[in-house]
Amino acid sequence: MSTITSEAQDLLWRAVADADESAAIAVLYYAMDEGLDEETLLLDVIAPVQERVGIEWAADRITVAQEHAATAINERAMAALAHRQSVRPSQSAHRGRVTVACIDGEWHSFPARLVSETLRLRGWHVDHLGAQTPTPHLVAHLHRTGSDAVLLSSSLPTRLPTAHAAITACQAIGVPVMAGGRAFGPDGRYAHELGVDRWAPDARTAATALEAGLDRPAPAAIRQTIDDLPHLEDQEYTLVVQNRAQLIKQTLADLEDLFPAMRTYSTAQRDRTTEDLAHIVDFLATALYVDDAELFTTFTAWTAGILTARHVPVASLRLGLDVLAGQLRDFPRALTFLTAATDALHTTSDHTGPGTTA
Repeated sequence: MSTITSEAQDLLWRAVADADESAAIAVLYYAMDEGLDEETLLLDVIAPVQERVGIEWAADRITVAQEHAATAINERAMAALAHRQSVRPSQSAHRGRVTVACIDGEWHSFPARLVSETLRLRGWHVDHLGAQTPTPHLVAHLHRTGSDAVLLSSSLPTRLPTAHAAITACQAIGVPVMAGGRAFGPDGRYAHELGVDRWAPDARTAATALEAGLDRPAPAAIRQTIDDLPHLEDQEYTLVVQNRAQLIKQTLADLEDLFPAMRTYSTAQRDRTTEDLAHIVDFLATALYVDDAELFTTFTAWTAGILTARHVPVASLRLGLDVLAGQLRDFPRALTFLTAATDALHTTSDHTGPGTTA
């Protein structure tokens, strides 16, 4: 990394940490004047700073409000950078037209915006549809525009079932699908399992893959979910999703019986505990969908880190998993995943009762 790139990262971090939009934009303009090109600024300055924002929030060193403010400033900085881009002769003729969209229910649009801006720099006509694009509207857009490819972004693994439906729907009308984002796993394992035409771990890889060309799939009937994921035949995923509300309600009630002090929780504490249980059930359901215990254990380990940073006992998470396992004793795959996650958490030892991240 060049000295100016490193310096720009440091200066941009200070600006977003101080919620100073003017300073953030000035940093980028200064770096451009010092010779950094737009793509480097996007991917080697703005992107690492945004990643640091997430790390600082997870470690409880910045608040949710500060995280939101920093993200908004980085988004505005990208827009300001786009308006100051120099027009190159090679950009007068577009390589082609592509659509970039977030999966329905996915609000984290920052990674998709980075990809969109990178592709524009590389000469593509980009239709950026932003956060949580409903699949029917996405397909209608592809029919109307004749996009050469669609790039789907998702950060939350719980959106994978919805992503699967979007992937098959786009391919059914003959549009190749590239997927990216942390939801699909660090190595893209879930993207491949869901049948994408190409996995891209970052914006540069996505741009290179598009330049090499993606073959259009022959229009066909939409694949059935079970065609890609035969393990779903056991119905565990479907039953967990259908009984989600009852699972959360009963787990909360059982926790109160095991730890009566929970009955004195404030409304905010109780709401937060319910929200935490909902996340556990949702991630368990997603793990069942892709049949991967690691997805669930990774989530529980991350949650344990979040709780620890906020001085909430990890024992509360272990107890919640145990109670949920009692309700799912007739679900062999679910029990296997819950046991794996609980075993992983036993490396942390404390003896306090359930807590809340509120």
